[in-house]
Amino acid sequence: MAGSDNPGNGRSGGAHTVRVPEDRAGQRLDNFLLGQLKGAPRSLVYKLVRSGQVRVNGGRARAERKLEPGDEVRIPPVRLEPAGEKGTPARGLLEAMEASIVFEDARLLAINKPSGVASHGGSGISFGAIETLRALRPRESLELVHRLDRDTSGLLLVAKKRSALSELQALLRDEHAAGISKRYLALLLGRMPDGVMSVDAPLHVGLRQGGERHVQVSPQGKASLSHFRVLERRGGQSYCEVRIATGRTHQIRAHAQHIGHPVAGDDKYGNAEANRRLRDQAGLRRLFLHAASLEFALDAGRTPYLLTAPLPPDLTSVLDRLA
Repeated sequence: MAGSDNPGNGRSGGAHTVRVPEDRAGQRLDNFLLGQLKGAPRSLVYKLVRSGQVRVNGGRARAERKLEPGDEVRIPPVRLEPAGEKGTPARGLLEAMEASIVFEDARLLAINKPSGVASHGGSGISFGAIETLRALRPRESLELVHRLDRDTSGLLLVAKKRSALSELQALLRDEHAAGISKRYLALLLGRMPDGVMSVDAPLHVGLRQGGERHVQVSPQGKASLSHFRVLERRGGQSYCEVRIATGRTHQIRAHAQHIGHPVAGDDKYGNAEANRRLRDQAGLRRLFLHAASLEFALDAGRTPYLLTAPLPPDLTSVLDRLA
């Protein structure tokens, strides 16, 4: 690595170049940068990439670019506050994260993430789930395997070993194979038809004024496939199981809107009047979307995992009131 300044030490220094090691093969550029720029908010990383200040092998690159061993990444000078200036997560958040752990072994840790907690810090959020877990376990190396929307509750998987992270990210990248089976539970507005409704519609991520991400079906988008199945109907709404074959930003929420049955409580893609009625009638005050299970196998298929997270009490209560 060229350059003398550590990018995470709070000094602004000069630009430096990092050569991608073997064990980072296939990692997205944005995630690689977050590892190099310790404490940098994700919004800053995207800004650096979009402005062309980050270069890969001398050229501009997109945040989602998958890196190869030996790639040379130019990292611009960045002024970051020392880690000690950020303080520590609030006691209540630390306790909530400790209580949310639903599985752990030598390689993995899984939590039932509460709604309202971001997967990671950034954009005005000092501490997300991963930063709070690291504060709880300062001697462990913890890395997010994937992300959930802030308003979505449920299973969030964290790798404790680099080998497990690499294998799981390879499974996530292989969308044409049954690498990781993801099952969600959602309340959709209106009466969905019986059986399985498969939505095969490409999704494009755009930015609204202020930098807010908004996803919509577009021919210019990435291939996206979701399968919705009604489990039961409650109060004129449809309680569904959703399985996704791809992992696009806001995929379930955007696909649900596309078929005319948005997720209940969704203030971005949903129906404001219907959400108000559900809040008054059933006490729904959040997005009714929960990551219920993850199924995969490590060690080239020899070690199977089936992880589950129960539906939170606030959502169970909504279903009871709609009965």
